[in-house]
Amino acid sequence: MNVIRFNPFAEVTTLRDQVNRLFDDLAQPRAEGAGANHSRMWAPLVDVSENENEVTVRLDLPGIDPGSVDVQLTGDTLSVRGERRFERREGEGYLHLERPYGTFQRSFNLSVPVQADRVQAGYEDGVLTIVLPKQEAVKPRKIQIQTAREEKNR
Repeated sequence: MNVIRFNPFAEVTTLRDQVNRLFDDLAQPRAEGAGANHSRMWAPLVDVSENENEVTVRLDLPGIDPGSVDVQLTGDTLSVRGERRFERREGEGYLHLERPYGTFQRSFNLSVPVQADRVQAGYEDGVLTIVLPKQEAVKPRKIQIQTAREEKNR
């Protein structure tokens, strides 16, 4: 007999995520001349991580030509813009569409100063990875603790 542990918060968390996605979708402005749902603006899913040396931003952009993506760092704001074009194939009718099409934009306020001249961006397997090295002044430094005995020996 298999025992399945009940997690009362799993369904609430899933519901919260679905409602947040719904409101995010409704809050996105329509692209100019948009008539159908596929031409709305959309926001790719993003992970932002940080270690002592850098901030890393990963965006899910499957099916997008990396040459059409614009990445800009202005002051402490990172902006990523682009577009996934909808291509209707002749003689083909769609029964169900879920993949977002149209323009996208994501902006991030960086919490630490970065070395703008050393920022790198790469695209692999549909994921755009942007690595932003931190400025030396904000990296953690180990402080040596001196004891009274060590100071007397100087």
